[in-house]
Amino acid sequence: MSNQSRKNFLRNSALGLAGLSMAPMFARAADSVTQLEQQPWKSRFAANDRIRVAALGMGIIAHYNVRTALQVPGVEFVAAADAFDSRLVRAKEIWGNQLFTTRDYREILNRPDVDLVLISTPDHWHAKMTIDALEAGKHVFCEKPVVQQMDEGHAVIEAHRKAGKVVHVGSQFGSNMIFLKAAELFRQGAIGTLNQIVATYNRNSSLGAWQYTIPDNASPENLDWDAFLGHATKRPFDPTRFFRWRNYDDYGTGVAGDLFVHLFTGIHTVMNSYGPTRICGFGGLRSWLDGRDAEDVVAGQYHYPETESHPECTCVLQSNLADGGGSGTQFLFIGDEGSLAVDPGSSIKLTRIPRRDPSINEVIRGYNSVMTFSEADQRRIEQQMIRNQQETVSFGPEMNQTEEYRAPAGYDDRLDHFVNMFNSVRNGAPEVQPPIVGFRAAAPSLLTNTSIRENRVIEWDPVNLRVS
Repeated sequence: MSNQSRKNFLRNSALGLAGLSMAPMFARAADSVTQLEQQPWKSRFAANDRIRVAALGMGIIAHYNVRTALQVPGVEFVAAADAFDSRLVRAKEIWGNQLFTTRDYREILNRPDVDLVLISTPDHWHAKMTIDALEAGKHVFCEKPVVQQMDEGHAVIEAHRKAGKVVHVGSQFGSNMIFLKAAELFRQGAIGTLNQIVATYNRNSSLGAWQYTIPDNASPENLDWDAFLGHATKRPFDPTRFFRWRNYDDYGTGVAGDLFVHLFTGIHTVMNSYGPTRICGFGGLRSWLDGRDAEDVVAGQYHYPETESHPECTCVLQSNLADGGGSGTQFLFIGDEGSLAVDPGSSIKLTRIPRRDPSINEVIRGYNSVMTFSEADQRRIEQQMIRNQQETVSFGPEMNQTEEYRAPAGYDDRLDHFVNMFNSVRNGAPEVQPPIVGFRAAAPSLLTNTSIRENRVIEWDPVNLRVS
């Protein structure tokens, strides 16, 4: 696409980020508040129905995943793999010396006592480990994004189809009760016809920007550098790349791959959507000048065509790792009769403001073309309006309305996500986040990176999962 076509696409979208603040949607008091209730789930599982899980990767998110999995009755943690010895020592300190540990994940896949693996590794290992685990007969939980490279998507989807095992991608907004309620409101037509979506995922801290602590004793003796690199470009030992791998394109997927995947998952859950067909990304490295090559601020604009489940609409996503105004994750679904403001951790706010016809005074004396007409034309138009009694509301509610729906205090959507996975493993329930769903969130995220680097709008087929 030419630069002029790119400019036309952006101008036609009419979606400048600067003017789109969601803060007022959350600040306004609601006319009514509904407390959402979490459905009981422990009765679905018997404590003697054992599922033995192993962790491939024992970094930060792996600890959250293991702890969450162990909240489900009957789940046992039996093995862990990681390239850094200290992490394996820590795993035994927490979960006991009976835990089998290894640097080589393949040893775990060969164990008959492992039913399911939790893949929480750098992104460049996701596809290979998922396929290897499926071929070894294991169920799989794989952190998002399900792939690092676009050409890995179809291979993972096909491996899942052949294996007949559960694969659950770790993007928990697909199980989040707040998004499920928002989807219900959307289907009911609460905001009229959707026309625009804005979503942000911002941070403002060194840890939020992936500057994790690097131990001063890390060395080739206690860290298997080759095991970490795998098929990535061969480089000399560099502990910064190991402990801060998200900062580097060799191993991670940048801001879009890490955070936009969550945003797309939430949007697709609400809309029951396969994804956008046009993708345009912008971004750069502006603040965290620490040697990384991944952008620290990214924005994307996306076109969603009309489908059976949603109208045509335009979407803007934005993530900033140096947001001096604060941090957090918010979604705004805008329709012609209202809007849904979604805070994934706490609540939904539905706001409905009536669209009305202008009053006679506004038509004749307000910011309208009539003010430029002759006095005779103005009097004639005013008399016509008086005869027609044009003081009506066009559509929507009769007055401003706000409704709020709140999740229980301390709500944990990660737990709901794991409950759904184990329900699929044990009871054959439909998979909430199989690879094809995970790829439909990952692909536009990865293509945002491509758009930034290649300076072009990308045409994407979310049904057949191919770049047009």
